[in-house]
Amino acid sequence: MAGEAHPRNVSFLVRLTPKGGRDAIEGWAEGPDGKRYLRARVAAPPEDGKANEALIRLIASALDVAKTRVRIVKGAASRLKTIEAQAHSPLPASWERRS
Repeated sequence: MAGEAHPRNVSFLVRLTPKGGRDAIEGWAEGPDGKRYLRARVAAPPEDGKANEALIRLIASALDVAKTRVRIVKGAASRLKTIEAQAHSPLPASWERRS
């Protein structure tokens, strides 16, 4: 359809805190190696993939895309994960404003 934006792949790092009391994106941070990552927390525990599933739901909701358009491409068993998403727009500006 004319005028419709085509989804594009965006890739970014996320540092996930499971059992964090609530589901939230807490903005960007920089690691000691200089790499930027998105800080996120979920209420789900890190067992049986529950925290990863909650993270995918959280990011999909923030990007306004289906869960099937967000995936963990690296780090499924670690706190630092590489996320790939098919999004119609850039990462939300609100993620930039948080400290």
